[in-house]
Amino acid sequence: MATATMNTTTTHAKSASPVTEKTTEALHKAVDSLSEKASGGEEKLRETLSQSAESMAKQQKMIEEKWQSSKVRSFALENPLATAGIAFAAGALLTSLLRNK
Repeated sequence: MATATMNTTTTHAKSASPVTEKTTEALHKAVDSLSEKASGGEEKLRETLSQSAESMAKQQKMIEEKWQSSKVRSFALENPLATAGIAFAAGALLTSLLRNK
């Protein structure tokens, strides 16, 4: 039964009207055009993402280098107890300022 349906469809497609053939051809061209545009857009997107990743990696390396040589880092390493006290005091102050009464 499925074979009969396929044969009917194939026969019907061969005897399609000129309007149907023109419409089908126009639709195929539209799909091909859309496919080419999407492909170009994908390539541009990949290039942009690659450039962004490289830029972010450079910025991350630069920030890490600055942190390694910063005075804050060296103070925190030399005075861990004072650093913890400062962080606690800052947290308590911020909490009291943001508390709604």
